[in-house]
Amino acid sequence: MWKRVVLDVHLPHPPQRVFRYLADPARWPDFAPAVAFRQLIGDVPPDVGSRWWAVDRIGPFRVRFADVLESIEPGRRVVWHSTSPWNSRVEYVCLPENGGTRMRAEYEGDIAGWLGLTALLPAIAWEWILMRDFFGLTRLLDEEDRRHRAGGRPDARESRPYSTSFPATDTSSRIS
Repeated sequence: MWKRVVLDVHLPHPPQRVFRYLADPARWPDFAPAVAFRQLIGDVPPDVGSRWWAVDRIGPFRVRFADVLESIEPGRRVVWHSTSPWNSRVEYVCLPENGGTRMRAEYEGDIAGWLGLTALLPAIAWEWILMRDFFGLTRLLDEEDRRHRAGGRPDARESRPYSTSFPATDTSSRIS
């Protein structure tokens, strides 16, 4: 069943900080409640066309598929394609706004198999489910800010090569 959901949200962190998480699926389990696992397939650096093994949690079930990086404009826009059963495309666009990020997230696809039943959920339910990712991302970035202010060591995951290929901005520009 076909489903399309568009979210337009403001996050209180600069686009470069938000973007580095959206562009790195290995970080998604850190903030997205339904994401159980993501792993780059192969030994090549991530780039357009790279694939990631993926497992999502849908209630008590685990759904296995692959994510493919379709397009990337570092710091601004990234597009992912998820294979069956999601058969979907998600586009994240991050723009600077009031010291934070205006983010547009567009999810659309033809959900297959028993997951097609999720397309029957009302739009408000889908929005609530998907917004949980952005609440989690905001909490994660807030925690990074707290560690930074306290002089704490950054998380080891923050120093991974792929994650740091999209430079972060100074956290002092964050608005509360």
